[in-house]
Amino acid sequence: MRTRTMTAVITAAAVAAGGLAASQMASARPSATTLTLSADKSGKLKFNKKSLRAKHGKVTLKMSNPSSLPHAISVEGKGVDKDGKTVRKGGTSTVSVTLKKGKYTFYCPVSGHEAAGMKGTLTVS
Repeated sequence: MRTRTMTAVITAAAVAAGGLAASQMASARPSATTLTLSADKSGKLKFNKKSLRAKHGKVTLKMSNPSSLPHAISVEGKGVDKDGKTVRKGGTSTVSVTLKKGKYTFYCPVSGHEAAGMKGTLTVS
């Protein structure tokens, strides 16, 4: 009887410790981050933000377009180069990427827009 009770206690302790370790590992992973920004509503080739910050891991940028010009959102740097779809007034362009720590550029990939200044810095920690 004593042996069974002791075995049950040891088994319960091992299961609890395993669950705690799994829980700590899951919380050590960065969570997904969604950042929002907007194209300038007056039609100037700029975003409403020049810089953004996120934790490493999956990052989603959602850009609303209140402008009469078409725009999109893209992320580039450290081997990443991904574009969201180009949208017209009232639309939202979205891009999701998995990022490591460092600095990236977010920009509008519509021809001439980045060169005109429609870009910013995304810092990932």
